[in-house]
Amino acid sequence: MNIITLNNGMKMPQVGLGTYLIKPEPCERAVEYALTHGYDLIDTANVYMNEKAVARGIKNSGRKREELFITSKIWPNDFKYEKCKKAIDATLARLGLDYIDLLILHQPAGKYMQAYKAFEEAVDEGKVKAIGLSNFYGKDLDKVLKNARIKPVLLTVECHPYCQQKELKQLLDKEGILLQSWFPLCQGKQGLQEEPIFVKLAKKYKKSPAQIILRWHVQSGYGVIPGSKTPSHIDENIALFDFELTEEEMKEIERLDGYMRRMPVSNWFVKKIIPLLRVNPDKQP
Repeated sequence: MNIITLNNGMKMPQVGLGTYLIKPEPCERAVEYALTHGYDLIDTANVYMNEKAVARGIKNSGRKREELFITSKIWPNDFKYEKCKKAIDATLARLGLDYIDLLILHQPAGKYMQAYKAFEEAVDEGKVKAIGLSNFYGKDLDKVLKNARIKPVLLTVECHPYCQQKELKQLLDKEGILLQSWFPLCQGKQGLQEEPIFVKLAKKYKKSPAQIILRWHVQSGYGVIPGSKTPSHIDENIALFDFELTEEEMKEIERLDGYMRRMPVSNWFVKKIIPLLRVNPDKQP
């Protein structure tokens, strides 16, 4: 497993288990399986409605807390300062943890700078070890970087061979911020895994096309959190460190960039509608 040193000195696994769209019961099983089969990083969020299941999976795994790296995200309807402070405590309670390794602002909507201040204070209090962002681009990203007292360690965005985020990665590299891919395999859609280059390399290395794509992420320096509830896929998604793509193969994959730009979510929708989408994660089983 590759380990990345974040800009605050923390060590984070480059590959983890994502839990987006996984319902509580299979999520609990997936987290337990992952943590007993080579994974240390688990990614969840308030809006995924499975934090309590993640907590049960962690407990069932028998792993020590200090061995794990747990990430969660706060949704914009809790971004106002006082609400965010309560939301952080509630997230800790649902996860059954004394601290969260990485807490992320989920969308650049609502009172996100108030939330960021609450995050910084949570770091001061030892409730949160590091702060990250999700889906921040352009002026919103610039605003956080200009005003943050504690720099974010990570930005998680859509990223895959069809949309490689090269300019964004160059900016983040200069700031010492890790780019993490939340859509690394296009969720099995868009024909990505059927691309001839991945079929060819899968045959050469005796791997699956998905593993070739994930290996490309790793060698490109991205963090990556592929999600799955299937044990065989969970095993496959972390079996990335016994082979290496050549420089020529990496360049061939780079030529796919631009086939599909990032998912078209309008700025109006993010700013006006997302803050109105109410999430009550305490109702999760």
